[in-house]
Order: sequence, then C-alpha cells, then structure tokens
Amino acid sequence: MPLEIERKFLVAGDYKAFATSSSHIRQGYILSGGGRTVRVRLRDNRGFLTIKGPSRDGGLSRYEFEKEISYDEAIALFTLCEPGIVDKVRWLVPCGRHTYEVDEFMGENSGLVIAEVELGNTLENFERPSFLGREVTGDHRYYNASLRIRPYATWTDEEKS
Repeated sequence: MPLEIERKFLVAGDYKAFATSSSHIRQGYILSGGGRTVRVRLRDNRGFLTIKGPSRDGGLSRYEFEKEISYDEAIALFTLCEPGIVDKVRWLVPCGRHTYEVDEFMGENSGLVIAEVELGNTLENFERPSFLGREVTGDHRYYNASLRIRPYATWTDEEKS
C-alpha cells in the first residue's frame, strides 16, 4: 500500500534563491471528511486524481493513491468539487538527500508559505534548510482541504503566530 510520509513546516526565510523549478497548482476536493480526501489537481497543464486516507500517527503518514489523468478529465472533475479551490505556486528546493516542496499560497490563502519534505520512513533523518520555521505536521488547519474551507485570510493574528 502506498504510504505518504511527510513533515510540514512554516517558512520563515528565503527559499526562492535555492529553488530549481516552480509550477502552478489548482486543486479542488470531490470529497473531504473524516481524514479522507478525493482531490483533483491541475499542475501546470497536467491533471491528477488523488485519494488519501486518514492518518493514524498524528498526521505524519497516511495512505495515498495518485493517478495522472488528462487535462480535460481534470477540468471536468472540477465541476464535481466541493466549494473552495486551493491555488498555489509550488517551488522545488533541494536540500541534502531530499527535495522540499514549498507551497506559496495565492488568493484567500495569500501570505501563507508551507514547506513539506517527504520521507522514506517516520524515523528518517533529514537536513533542515535555513528557511524552515515552526513545524506544523499534523495541524489540520494547514491541510489544503482545510484551507479551502477556512482560508488563511480569515485567521486572526494570534492564529497565524
């Protein structure tokens, strides 16, 4: 069973100077609830359908199935999505043996920047670049499915700190 193991961090420094590429991502959720999601994504001109299961270890890992679909299929599936689209630019930043995916959110989530690193196992060591801030692994407020319902722009200053 494919398992996604990742750690999430707020970004507190320059990452773009280290990025090797970027892409524009728009995603919607056909189903979200109980820790399960069915997501449709457009990454530049490519479409993807992703199914994620609930986490049983505080958000560190969860089942993930992803399949590339055509651009036209993705556009058609967006019509089935729950309200709220997540719009972001993803920057790829190599660091040691890993590549961080740094998401710079747009629209109602503008101002939020999150870095994720995928790991081979839950105990794997990884290099931490200078731009990493506070860890938010397992904090549901920072899940994309949550950000489409309660965007970052609606958070209080206290919630953002």
